[in-house]
Amino acid sequence: MRFAPIAAVAALSFASFAAVPAAMAADTMGRPSGTVTIRTKSADVGVGYTWGEATLRFAGHTYRYKVTGGQIAAVGFSEVVSKGEVYNLHRAADMAGTFAQANGEATLGSGLGGGVYENKNGVRLKIESSAKGARLSAGAGGLTFEQIK
Repeated sequence: MRFAPIAAVAALSFASFAAVPAAMAADTMGRPSGTVTIRTKSADVGVGYTWGEATLRFAGHTYRYKVTGGQIAAVGFSEVVSKGEVYNLHRAADMAGTFAQANGEATLGSGLGGGVYENKNGVRLKIESSAKGARLSAGAGGLTFEQIK
C-alpha cells in the first residue's frame, strides 16, 4: 500500500509548515510586558453579552479591571477563564479600552480556545481559554476593560 507512506509524508510536511507561522508570530509579538487572567460569563440570545473581571500583573504591581462586552451572533451561556501574556504595555492605563475579536465558540460541557487580541493603544493579549456551559457563537465582538480603582 502506497497510501501509508504518502500520508505520513503529507502529515510531516503539514506539521512543518504549520509550525512556521506560530514561530513567526511569537517573534513578532516581542517580549511580554505582563500577564493577565480574565474571568467572564456570557449570556446570549441572538446578541451576546459578556461581563466579568480581569487581573493584570505588570511592573511588579497588580491591577484589577471590570470587563464587559458582546458578540453579534450567539446563543447560550458560558463561563470562561482566560490566562495569558500582555505585550506592548507601557502604562497600566493603556490596558483600558476595547479589545476587538472575531472568533467563534462552541461549548457543550467544556472546551478550550485562545487567540490574540489588540486594543487601540496597541496593547496585545495572547490568551488561552477554558469554557464551561452550553454556548454557540460566531462573528465580531469585543471586550472592554475599565480599571477598578
